[in-house]
Amino acid sequence: MNINLLESLISSGNFFCTLKNKNNYDFASQKVIEQTVRNLKEVSTSSNKPGMLLGKIQSGKTRTFIGIMGLAYDNGYDLVIILTKNSNALTKQTFERLENEFENLIQEDEMAVFDIMSMPENLRNYELKKKMAIVLKKEKKNMERLQKALFETYPSLSERRILFIDDEADFASVAYENNKERNIIELKVIAGQIDKLRSNLQETSYLQVTATPYSLYLQPEDMTVNEHKVYQPKRPAFTELVPVHDKYIGGEMYFERSKIEGDIGSYLYHEIDENELGILKKSDRRRVKSDTLLTNSKFSGIRNALVNFIVGGSIRNLQNKINGEKPSKFAFIIHTMTSKIAHQWQEDLVLEIEEKLVESYKTSEPIFNELIKEAYHDLARSKIENCYFPTFKDVYSKVCESLVNQELLISIVNSEKDVNQLLDKSGQLKLRTPLNIFIGGQILDRGITIGNLIGFYYGRNPKKFQQDTVLQHSRMYGARPMEDIAVTRFYTTQKIYDVMERMHEFDSELRKAFESGANNGEVVFIQRDLQNQILPCSPNKIMLSSINMIKPSKRFLPIGFDTLPKSKMIPKIKKIDNYIEQLIDTALEISPEDKQCYLIKLNDALILVEMIHETLVMEEGYEWDLEAYNTLLNYLAKEYESENHEKVWLILRHNRNIARIRKSSRRFEDAPDTSSSKLNEYKIAKKVAVFCPAIILTRQLGETTGEFGWKHNTPFYWPILVAPANTIPTVFANKHIK
Repeated sequence: MNINLLESLISSGNFFCTLKNKNNYDFASQKVIEQTVRNLKEVSTSSNKPGMLLGKIQSGKTRTFIGIMGLAYDNGYDLVIILTKNSNALTKQTFERLENEFENLIQEDEMAVFDIMSMPENLRNYELKKKMAIVLKKEKKNMERLQKALFETYPSLSERRILFIDDEADFASVAYENNKERNIIELKVIAGQIDKLRSNLQETSYLQVTATPYSLYLQPEDMTVNEHKVYQPKRPAFTELVPVHDKYIGGEMYFERSKIEGDIGSYLYHEIDENELGILKKSDRRRVKSDTLLTNSKFSGIRNALVNFIVGGSIRNLQNKINGEKPSKFAFIIHTMTSKIAHQWQEDLVLEIEEKLVESYKTSEPIFNELIKEAYHDLARSKIENCYFPTFKDVYSKVCESLVNQELLISIVNSEKDVNQLLDKSGQLKLRTPLNIFIGGQILDRGITIGNLIGFYYGRNPKKFQQDTVLQHSRMYGARPMEDIAVTRFYTTQKIYDVMERMHEFDSELRKAFESGANNGEVVFIQRDLQNQILPCSPNKIMLSSINMIKPSKRFLPIGFDTLPKSKMIPKIKKIDNYIEQLIDTALEISPEDKQCYLIKLNDALILVEMIHETLVMEEGYEWDLEAYNTLLNYLAKEYESENHEKVWLILRHNRNIARIRKSSRRFEDAPDTSSSKLNEYKIAKKVAVFCPAIILTRQLGETTGEFGWKHNTPFYWPILVAPANTIPTVFANKHIK
């Protein structure tokens, strides 16, 4: 595209020029804004086939669509109708944001912004001639109000050129989702109301704004599957991608960099016990004694989260001071359930912990010093190189000052009224003190912006995660300075973390398939039936908490386990050793890449995996689903026709001795196959596993001594399944269906 042409079009009107000067849009953003408006003018759009603005969570989608509004006003559009998610808080936030962004133009009488709930009924022609924006949340009565405003109260508006912007939208929320919890019947009614309303308007365009590429793959019930299992994305009329700025922090930090030893991302996640979430459900003074609040391990997660937050905020403001900057205000979210009773109990508990911290400081109890020191050393692990990090003495003094001066504020956010009282002029949750803790449920959902967030305690039930990805609940994504990330901590159970990690991978792979256009953006959706056979799976049927994303050379392995006691283990290991010897003797082929790489039959591999499964004992919160694992192995070995159909490469390694828990991140080891030697087994697997899968089998010594930490001092086998290199991106829903 010609840069001069782009610049001339963007600067041709007063509205976008005002926004450009205010928001300093870079060239990439300007290009997306310009191309979107060009498409809206030239391409026919509707709620069934909309224009699509696809961004990432908290990546600047609102900033971008406001730019699109401004340029649309400059190019013939008179009215923009913004449909928000069904939340008064989000509607208010959007309204406040528009008033702020267009402040000068509103003051100069060139524009007016209205909430449909408070839109006056006595507007004069002078006012109606202005450019206009109307904000409403998606519900039946609001659509009726809009209908009345456009066709009865102010019929002249229906004759003008109108742009509909469906914010935080996807096809799931409009047409195809089958989920009673999300008021789907009403959503379908709303979709019908929108279509009916637009059919009576003269000139309209429709733009959906979403961070969920999954929406592109949701299909109607009668959609047929292309070529046996493959779904192509449901193409909108056009799609524009919101550029991601260089300060954006997303799932890559929390779920990918977290696996890199010593990386700043590897320190963010802190595991909490499942039982602790039970304690936080309702008041339980039998288990929660006031005199043990600072010592009881049963609720160490919430206690350490609170102390880490106070210490983290203190570290950041000491850094601000040394840099000559003003003190900042920081936020922490506790988001575990929707019950108001639970929220009140959680507030009481956090206030009590704060009270005990102050009391222990004033009485010089050793536990106070221990807790602050533990938090300090935890956060010091992730400090940034060449960035000032205060001494423990200075941090200790600042923490004491914060506690004594009551710089910690706890706010319950569990009703629309609460949020309206808590929002600031920009529509964000107001940070009133240096340390702000927000406790809430559904209201702390996607769309609500929270600044300077450095702590997130999450406990929503993964069994209920369905079409709406739980990642949307997390406010920890967005523009974050690395200095804040260095003191940020994320608390949840291992089960929930695993679900969130799978969802992140799912989201990333769908986005990658769509953006790259590889295989025409095709993605395979499969599931297993009661006989563990693979069947095609409609994307709108899957439960996101049960998925695995299969992609080229991806690894699948059990983690978070120990072995059977030695007396039970030794006979089983001898049996496995003998079976492996038989497989070596009868191997179909030995790879030229590695002398310990053998081609074996699929059925033999399945038997071997089942034998190993009997020797491993999973820790609470961890699971190795043998049926799902073998179903996946079966699928990968049979899916691609080649000379190695129904065969598996077996890569053997002996006398390995890896620690059970990584020292730096304090998490279970998950990479027993990436040694630094020339015979790195994962590199070998990627070379040989082209049309059939590979299983890397490392025979570990399992020592109890020193850093190794295994319980029973017995050898064991650790299997790692590697997908073929030519795998098409595949969504595997691993729960049984009839």
